[in-house]
Formats: sequence, structure tokens, C-alpha cells
Amino acid sequence: MTTPSNAQRDPRDLPDVGSLVVGVLGGTGEQGRGLAYRLAVAGQKVIIGSRSADRAESAAAELGAGVRGTDNATCAAESDVVIVAVPWDGHKDLLVSLSEQLAGKIVVDCVNPMGFDKQGAYSLPVEEGSAAQQAAAVLPDSRVTAAFHHVSAVLLLDPNVESLDTDIMVLGDERAATDVVQALASRIPGMRGVFAGRLRNAGQVEALTANLISVNRRYKAHAGVRITDV
Repeated sequence: MTTPSNAQRDPRDLPDVGSLVVGVLGGTGEQGRGLAYRLAVAGQKVIIGSRSADRAESAAAELGAGVRGTDNATCAAESDVVIVAVPWDGHKDLLVSLSEQLAGKIVVDCVNPMGFDKQGAYSLPVEEGSAAQQAAAVLPDSRVTAAFHHVSAVLLLDPNVESLDTDIMVLGDERAATDVVQALASRIPGMRGVFAGRLRNAGQVEALTANLISVNRRYKAHAGVRITDV
């Protein structure tokens, strides 16, 4: 039976991303290493980047699973999709310095601008509205998305955890780019990528991480997020 040309595509149908190279800037930090490890174990080609190539190579050797380590610029240049997992205070400067290498690439920002005091974690104001919007502002030639904000680095790095029970909210203004990021997230067992709106809505998604930290401290857990009825 022929499908009408104007029929809407099922949003659950995602592209094949198995051949894409994924780079992780800040790949020597816990979140970056965790994402690199899970994607590599799932069969993705992964490069982790750091200011120090030696440090990245050492971290990659510890992770195994075929992960390769190099400096940030090389990581950005040699990857098809680049995950930004750097500390918030160095976020803007790093992306500005890599704008040429990141041109035309899908950039996945997972940075949560947060502060900590005696009352716990809290969201920091961002002039552009969110870390992801800041990335889009300084990377006008890149395809910026936001994702992977709410997944526990502890669980990502634990090889005894076979499945991660969490959804990944993916935001962006270009549906083809968000489809790719959803597909990457869905390659990790137990994880599912769910489209959650345009990039202008990334601020509240980033800020929700502070609430999850409070949940985790109260219940001694590694809470994630599940989207129901989808």
C-alpha cells in the first residue's frame, strides 16, 4: 500500500545515526565521560575533548569501548555531532574559540548554569535566557540543540547499571537536528529522546536540574525524568 506523500511522519520514527562520530567537549568531567562511555558502549564512534590532549587520551583509555581522546579543537573538527559538557564558567569562551570548527555541526548543549549555597542548588540567570541560547548566539553557523540535562553522571559511569530509566528532553529550532539527538539518546538502553520544544524553552529545562538535585539529596537517589502518555 502506498503512503500518501502528504502523510505526516510518525514522530517516533528517528534517523539511523550509527555512522555518526560524536564528540564530547569537556569529556574528562564526570558528565562528559559518562555520556561518552554510554554512547560508545551502544556502538557510537566517540571522541572526547579537553584543553589538554594528554588528559583526554588518559580519560579515553580509562573508559575503553573504543573512545578516543584529543584536544577540544580536534574533537570539534572531527565530529559530526558535538556534545558540550563543560563547566558553566568556561562555556561561552570555549564555544567562541571553536566557532570555526563547530560550523555546520549539530551542537548538543547539556550545561546547567547553577550555583550552590547552604540551601542547596539554584539556577543562575543567563543573559541570553539559557546556556543553549548562549551557545546559539555565539555559534550562528551551528545547529544548536539542548539535551542530556537530567541524567545522573553516577549512573552513566557505573558499568553495573545496564539500563538507565530516564527520558531525555531534546530542544531545538531545527527538527532534523533534534531528531538526530533523540536518536542518539535512544541508542542507550533504557533511555528515550523526547522532543520538548524550541530552544527558547531551554531555560526551564536547565533549571529543573536544581530541583532534581534536591530530590536526590532528600531521597538518596539518582532521579531522572519520565514523560508520560508519549
